[in-house]
Amino acid sequence: MLDRFSKKERITKETSIKLDINLDGSGKSEINTGIGFFDHMLKLFAFNSKIDLNLIAKGDLEVCDHHTIEDIGITLGESFKEALGDKVGINRYGTFYIPMDETLALVSLDISNRPFLVFDCNFRREKVGEMATEMVVEFFRAFTFNAGITLHLKILYGENDHHKIEALFKALGKAIKEAKFRSDENGIPSTKGSL
Repeated sequence: MLDRFSKKERITKETSIKLDINLDGSGKSEINTGIGFFDHMLKLFAFNSKIDLNLIAKGDLEVCDHHTIEDIGITLGESFKEALGDKVGINRYGTFYIPMDETLALVSLDISNRPFLVFDCNFRREKVGEMATEMVVEFFRAFTFNAGITLHLKILYGENDHHKIEALFKALGKAIKEAKFRSDENGIPSTKGSL
């Protein structure tokens, strides 16, 4: 089976993004968004999903982090959907719990081509590093709707916002690793015959 690749550019008056992914990689990443904590989260996502991810983004961070993070979510989602191709042989579903110290996070997803997001997570701090905590849901929303997946994220319990966000990104990676896995024995994983 051939590796599943995608390469995208998104250039607007607010952001310039260059991104390439290999869904069948080893989790290597080169990431520079200008937002250190977000870079760290995307590296954890790549490592746990075993997706190779190269990303360079320049955005209007002098305004705030919103445009950069949302546009990266859009571009990553589009790339993920394109790299999946016809979806033949994939598991389709993925669910993973990640504990991180006092925090427990759950991510469950369906590569369904029916985008929907459930985000049951609360944060106490305004920012972690230079990333606004309100941008966590914005990233996942942009990724979900452009990837064409159904995504449920839940913090079951926890205190530390860094731990909560990190657990979500790690759990997303693990759930995607499970869902994107493909086997020669599987056709389209739907009774409809298409996704």
